[in-house]
Amino acid sequence: MALCLSLVCLVCGAVLGSVYAVTKSPIEAAAAAEAKAAIAEVLPEGGEISEAREAEGMEYYCSVADSAVVAYAVRSSAVGFGGPLTLMVGVLPDGSIWNTKVLSHSETPGLGAKCTTDEGFMAQWKGFKGDFSVRKDGGDVDAITASTITSRAYAKAVAQASALVVRLHGGDAVTGASVNDKED
Repeated sequence: MALCLSLVCLVCGAVLGSVYAVTKSPIEAAAAAEAKAAIAEVLPEGGEISEAREAEGMEYYCSVADSAVVAYAVRSSAVGFGGPLTLMVGVLPDGSIWNTKVLSHSETPGLGAKCTTDEGFMAQWKGFKGDFSVRKDGGDVDAITASTITSRAYAKAVAQASALVVRLHGGDAVTGASVNDKED
């Protein structure tokens, strides 16, 4: 009995290892292509994109034109209602937002998941300069209806990206406001 069980485990382990070895490269290539597309979506056109860099636990890319950094793409995360919410945020050197893109989330379908489909919510981030708190907390961000926690997490991730760029670029932030982490 033990020999049979050991043989079954050995065969299953070999099959699982083989599948992992075969799929590892395509999965990495798909993830790299997804990141490249997200970077292109959140940055102004025309710059040359740097290799990935890391600061303060966040990955970022620089868009360089005429030997000057014109924008940054920052991968930023915050915890939403359903778990981590990961964004790619395009930020100009002064900390203002060029655009945002959701990379992954675990938000409730039909509620928090609207952070990827609610046109009004997504459009407000293009060119955003202001208080990164939701209006309910006294800020300038219009929250998704019935999804304040997700909206706060989104705003927090965007604010983190903006603050990182301001520190990296050595400039002043467009606002001194902070993100409020209160619950509903």
